[in-house]
Amino acid sequence: MCRNIKKLRYSDRPPTDVELQEAALQFVRKISGYRAPSRANQAAFDQAVADVAAAAHKLFQGLAPSGTRAAGTPLRAAGTPLRAAGTPLAADDAPSSPAV
Repeated sequence: MCRNIKKLRYSDRPPTDVELQEAALQFVRKISGYRAPSRANQAAFDQAVADVAAAAHKLFQGLAPSGTRAAGTPLRAAGTPLRAAGTPLAADDAPSSPAV
């Protein structure tokens, strides 16, 4: 089972129905723990794949095209400090590392 989920949002086209179906199958396999369900679970498995594919299709229909933003939306969040390219982050701006 693949541990990486493939990105389906492309800048030049929406994902195909086949890509959505394959991603839905991969997702349901991952969360259910089944590579191939038993006959007793096949109907529920197939319905879950169809539901996930439909939800993904609906999601992509509602998303704005890649690289667009709402009119008047700033390029950065208000109050976010500007820094020159290559300038290191200040100690208080640096992302915290996980505790070991």
